[in-house]
Parts: sequence; C-alpha cells; structure tokens
Amino acid sequence: MKKRRHHPAVLLCNTAGTAILILLILACLPLTLPRLAGYRLYTVVSGSMEPEIPVGSLVLVHDAEPEDIAEGDVIAFYGAVDSSAVITHRVLSNSVVMGQFITKGDANEEQDVNPVSYDNFIGKVEYTFPGIGTAAETLAGPVGRRAAGCLIALAAVLLLAGSFLDRAVRKKKDE
Repeated sequence: MKKRRHHPAVLLCNTAGTAILILLILACLPLTLPRLAGYRLYTVVSGSMEPEIPVGSLVLVHDAEPEDIAEGDVIAFYGAVDSSAVITHRVLSNSVVMGQFITKGDANEEQDVNPVSYDNFIGKVEYTFPGIGTAAETLAGPVGRRAAGCLIALAAVLLLAGSFLDRAVRKKKDE
C-alpha cells in the first residue's frame, strides 16, 4: 500500500495545532504536578524572608503536624483567623503546650508581635523557586486562563482547518 502524502498546508495546520496543545500542557505541568502531590503553591509578595526567599518566589508548602515543626523550619500560616493573607516566616520556637509558634521573618529585626496559633498553621515550606512565583500566579490567574482558552481555541481551529483542507485535497484528487 502506498503511503499518502499530505499537502503542506495540512501538515502546517496539524503540526501547529498539536504543538500549541503540547506547549500548553508543558506550561501547566509545573503548576499541576505539585498540587497532585499534595503541595499548596504560594507566591511571596513581601521581602520579610529575604535573601533566603526573595519577593516573587514560588513556595511549595506541604501538610505537616504542627507538633513536628522544629526551630528553624519555615512555615506558612494565615496572618489572622479570618484572613486569607498567607505569611511565610521562620519558626523561632514551637510551644506544643500552648499550641503556638513564635516566628520571625529573616529580614525583620524583631520576632513577630503575635504568636501563630496552630489553628492558623497551613504547613511547612518544603521548596522555594526564586523568581517564578509571579509568572506562576499570572498563568494560574484570570489572564493566564483566558490565554489558555484562546490557545486551545486556536489549536482546535488549526486542527479543524487541517482536517477540512485534507478532505478538500483528497476530494480534488479523486475528481
């Protein structure tokens, strides 16, 4: 059986559509795989942990038992009981009896004014990736989702165009 050759326009549309989908998947993997492994991702927005964790870093936080946190560990916690603000600071001491941590940002002169209750504890910072938090936040935010939607639509149009062109070329050859 003779192998059928595709028209260059068909190959271009199919290759471009497939490449866009593959690149989109590859761009999403760094944000998806850690979540599947049980990590929470946060972007550092203040310089309180510099130079160890610079502004714009992506931190991966994993669940941990508060009692297992040791002096020197970096933890993530809510700034207040009903607050959505997440803070990452180093543990100076862990008072299991009181159910609270004493924390301090590396760049801060003094320890934090208020102890961190175990109720506000999110987890232990396991990994930091300087400089990619802002990009990750953009990709995962509304702008990134709209861009991903547009790229998926573009890939679908290219793949459909390739299919229609292929049919048209075959139909023309059969005539």
